[in-house]
Amino acid sequence: MKILVIGSGGREHALVWSLSRSPAVRKIYSPSRNAGILRQTVAVDLDASDLVSLADFAAREKIELTVVGPEQPLVEGLVDLFSARGLCVFGPTQAAARLEGSKVFAKEFMTRHRIPTARYRIAEDAHTAMAVLRDGSFSYPVVIKADGLAAGKGVVVAETAAQAEATVTAFMLERKLGAAGTRLVIEECLFGREASYLVFTDGESYAAMPAARDYKRAQDGDQGPNTGGMGAISAPGLLEPATEQRIVREIVEPTLQGARAEGFPFSGVLYCGLMLTAEGPQVLEYNVRLGDPEAQVILRRLESDLLDLISAVTRGELKNVRPQWSAEATACVVVAAAGYPGSYQTGQPITGLEAAEQLEEVVVFHAGTRFGADGSVQTSGGRVLNITARQATLGQAVARAYEAVAKINFAGMHYRKDIGKNLEPLP
Repeated sequence: MKILVIGSGGREHALVWSLSRSPAVRKIYSPSRNAGILRQTVAVDLDASDLVSLADFAAREKIELTVVGPEQPLVEGLVDLFSARGLCVFGPTQAAARLEGSKVFAKEFMTRHRIPTARYRIAEDAHTAMAVLRDGSFSYPVVIKADGLAAGKGVVVAETAAQAEATVTAFMLERKLGAAGTRLVIEECLFGREASYLVFTDGESYAAMPAARDYKRAQDGDQGPNTGGMGAISAPGLLEPATEQRIVREIVEPTLQGARAEGFPFSGVLYCGLMLTAEGPQVLEYNVRLGDPEAQVILRRLESDLLDLISAVTRGELKNVRPQWSAEATACVVVAAAGYPGSYQTGQPITGLEAAEQLEEVVVFHAGTRFGADGSVQTSGGRVLNITARQATLGQAVARAYEAVAKINFAGMHYRKDIGKNLEPLP
């Protein structure tokens, strides 16, 4: 089978890696310049943001399946465009992608379908937002979310009134996030333990993935600014069975039922970002694709053929397929460039990649890399590498991942030292 994978980060490298293990895959094409992805794919000279050109390529080359990694093309309607041209594509429609593309839509959807989430208010302008912050509706800390996609920079947990008002000013008046900050969701801050719960779904049936936990803050101890994710873990027993049953009963099934009832059956990957509170699991956010870096640890545990799973989803036959998952644990440490998630330099040579991958059960997924003119691998993004390890226990997986990290070097590299450590069991 000829496959096109759209996207250029660590999640997409993990998808390519997993798909390439299928005996039915003949060629994987990619418009990415990611050095790790290019080692396993056929390079395509296309602008990945030009959806029409991507569809033209898929039609011309008789691509049998297109897999979409990131959220932006889904929100822009890539699946609708491909489907209208009779092209097989994995992912939700533009209507369904609103669950991630608009925080306002997602919160109102949850309210309509009684899906547990934080208490919230919507602000259409800065005056309203400031009034909400000042009228006593919420105590501090308070969470402020830009309505639209903002590359992981659209959520601020404001500890003080001054920080909250500065965020409103930055988002709505200074337009630091562009159109994404035109509307805001202001909501109470939930407390508990975070978890990521993802399912494959064809709109009717669904198949759960192993639970994962990611680490959003830039610094150890969950300090510093939010990022796209500085690491992740996945292990058997990460969720108590009773908690998982509540997640399925109170969140996953009502979400899929609600989507069908509102006329946009959800097909692809539904990601539920959760806070496990004393009152039970509550939704922090929906994503409409695999998480990053959750995909890296989840796919490392997949024993089944990913292509079979995805194909079953696209045919509406997921009920006939049940994925098998390893009983081993996985860990991912994200190695980032100096300054990330703020401004950072690129073009730094990376050494030690081969030595890291020589360690047993270590796979390095490239997130922000490129080939230099001399053929060397260089940094090209904020999150540069995803170092993953799979071992019998979570402690062993974490230790092996950090052992691999120690073999890698580039100027200014930084990473959290506490991924998967000092854990309390999730309720």
